[in-house]
Amino acid sequence: MSRPPFTPEDDRQMAELGIAPEEAARQVELFRNPPPFTRVLRPCRPGDGIRRLSPGEEPALTARYREAAAVGEVRKFVPASGAATRMFKPLQSYLDRLEEAGGEPEPQPPEEVATFFANLRRFAFFEELAASLARSGQTLGPAALAGGPLQGEERHAVLRHLLSGQGIALAERPKGLIPFHRYPSGPRTAFEEHLVEAAAYGRDARGVCHVHFTVSPQHEAAFAELLEARRPFLEGHCAAHFEVSFSHQRRSTDTLAVDPDHRPFRLQDGSLLFRPGGHGALIENLGELAREGGALVLLKNIDNVLPESRQPPAVRWKELAGGCLLALRDQAFDYLGRLEAGEGPPRSLLEEAGRFLERELSRPLPRRCAAASPEELRRFLIDALDRPLRVAAVVRNLGEPGGGPFWVEAATGEVSPQIVETSQIHPHEPEQQAALDAATHFNPADIACALLDRHGRPYDLSRFIDPATVFIAPKSHEGRPLKALERPGLWNGAMAGWNTAFLEVPVATFAPVKTILDLLRPEHQEQQPA
Repeated sequence: MSRPPFTPEDDRQMAELGIAPEEAARQVELFRNPPPFTRVLRPCRPGDGIRRLSPGEEPALTARYREAAAVGEVRKFVPASGAATRMFKPLQSYLDRLEEAGGEPEPQPPEEVATFFANLRRFAFFEELAASLARSGQTLGPAALAGGPLQGEERHAVLRHLLSGQGIALAERPKGLIPFHRYPSGPRTAFEEHLVEAAAYGRDARGVCHVHFTVSPQHEAAFAELLEARRPFLEGHCAAHFEVSFSHQRRSTDTLAVDPDHRPFRLQDGSLLFRPGGHGALIENLGELAREGGALVLLKNIDNVLPESRQPPAVRWKELAGGCLLALRDQAFDYLGRLEAGEGPPRSLLEEAGRFLERELSRPLPRRCAAASPEELRRFLIDALDRPLRVAAVVRNLGEPGGGPFWVEAATGEVSPQIVETSQIHPHEPEQQAALDAATHFNPADIACALLDRHGRPYDLSRFIDPATVFIAPKSHEGRPLKALERPGLWNGAMAGWNTAFLEVPVATFAPVKTILDLLRPEHQEQQPA
């Protein structure tokens, strides 16, 4: 691999970011010679890589989880740095058209925009928006206040105050600070709802609940301010004390952009353009949480949270996923302890541990194990069991965009269950596309993670990343085309070397908000007592 022609100024820039020139050179090489697509064998299904719980299993799993929660082993981890810009993209596009039209006849709003205006009063931010309008001397007409249609100038004013700094600027906020749900006592943001949910399953015996949010540096103060403003109510309402921490995506995980000819992309001043490396960069933040004592970490996206009265199914299945995780971890630790006790374990132990690996962790033994000596098999089993563990919830696929659970064959020939994104699958190989079309389940990014080894030491999570699962996408900067690199995704390539169990959960536990109109779905609209 030849090193790109970095200058001394480039080296100084990379040193300030904490990026080694060799790493930047490796990234350029990935653009020039992209890794192959992931090879999927078939989708995982119930009984074939996806576990379904029977009612008889639930009491013991719930009890095991609550035992761990009571002694403070549980942490909740919420990636919350995502901006709300995409939620409001249709509205922003229409506002731009209004601004461009000036005194011309108003352009006809597209269906999404018309639906937004027709349901304006149903959004939890309506009162905040109306107050912003009133401060500028503008009010909505009686028809609009009663839920009727808005007039042309009203539509223009509403969008200006909704989206820009002239008003409440929701499109400039992170998703976590968007009011999601309406209560008689006032609106509640996604950030607040995650705290309420966490209190239902994450409190220890003293009532302490640990929740960690990854946020953008420029928004951390706003999250902290909202927390302190709402802490008295939330802690009284939930009978909990929230220990909330924040972290940022490290600049050292940014990736170098290249131009269409695969040369490092340079800004007008000659400096290199580094871009955020995607949510896969947060594997470092997750690892830091483990180093701080997070034995069991429950991961969930910021936009996937329900109103309080609809949270009990999500709480129940969080506890069951955590219980499954702990039961599997306890078994794995037991086998590791016995396998590590010394050379020459009985053949029956090797066979028993191999069956556990295959049946419970969906890791078929490689063909080479058939001819391996007992000592070789012992070392293989120790390596296979001594790694981070996750129980990943999966739901029936109802058409949501995103990845799903598949059986994957690595270049070494080893087979394992993985979360695979659509973009990882070869678009022009009929066999691969047929496997994608046959998928029945979806990844809601709702994962229980065990991050400590049997001695209580945190795993080095960087050891278990599959570096071949990067994403390359065309982008632009200041009107110039470029190619951007995203690191292996947090729940796919970044966890590729983990042991994985997929658990089927009800679709009622999954309620993502990708566009503003998703907040009109019934699961987000029920008015709650609070």
